[in-house]
Amino acid sequence: MPEIREYELFEVHEPVSQTIPFVYNSPHSGRIYPPEFIAQSRLEGIAIRRSEDHYVDELFGSAVALGAPLLAANFPRAYLDVNREPYELDPRMFDGLLPPYANVNSLRVAGGLGTIPRIVAENMEIYARRLPVQEGLDRVEAVYKPYHATLRRLIARTHVQFGFGVLIDCHSMPGNVRVAGYTARPDFIIGDRYGTSASAELSRAAIAILEEMGFAAIRNKPYAGGFITEHYGRPSRGLHALQIEVNRAIYVNEVTLEKRADFTAVAEAVTGFMQQMADYVEKFAGDQALAAE
Repeated sequence: MPEIREYELFEVHEPVSQTIPFVYNSPHSGRIYPPEFIAQSRLEGIAIRRSEDHYVDELFGSAVALGAPLLAANFPRAYLDVNREPYELDPRMFDGLLPPYANVNSLRVAGGLGTIPRIVAENMEIYARRLPVQEGLDRVEAVYKPYHATLRRLIARTHVQFGFGVLIDCHSMPGNVRVAGYTARPDFIIGDRYGTSASAELSRAAIAILEEMGFAAIRNKPYAGGFITEHYGRPSRGLHALQIEVNRAIYVNEVTLEKRADFTAVAEAVTGFMQQMADYVEKFAGDQALAAE
């Protein structure tokens, strides 16, 4: 797949030495679109970018200065989504038969948002015609597997160094998200797979920190976390995974995708959140609820 080798698929931004037991991950902020992919697509310009978590890698970029690594995708989510199982594939998208191990019946596949997405936001079809099956499988081999191998390495290294670890999976959500029972639009949503991917204490601390900063923060509704949160969160082993969704409307113009004047202020607030999370974990690192449940 030479077209995607013209740039680094993803980047690990690392401090000189890791000083906090956190790993930050931005899997959907990639914005380098391979020309061959654009040629396959019926979409172009801003339309193809609707699935991006716009500038989330920049919002959380100060994680490195705080002492944690940040893994960031350069490839776009519309091309391949690493927040899925490796083979959540829609047979309607491909010419030829998918292998028997492909998960063709997941709800995410049905919704057009499998490992190789069929749509971007607002149900806009990406492709003008079907893809060869081998191309889909090649993307998994060339992009998905190396990305997850790197993420596993960062988490394992953190776990070994500190005895436990916290993965923060960083995303953004549309500005029109509303949650039943809440009058305020959420600024942040913390997902822990309904208490299975991280200790309840860690999730509650994240919510409390955000609320103390003046943000509207909600837990698990409507985003409880995807494959990454579910797959890597093992609280019983001292490995915690939280998904954080930032409301795009507070930092980007969702029509033009340009940064708002408040972008720097939001990024500074995110830095403050990350620092307070690190302080919380340092204070309670020996607590059984964090070390293992």
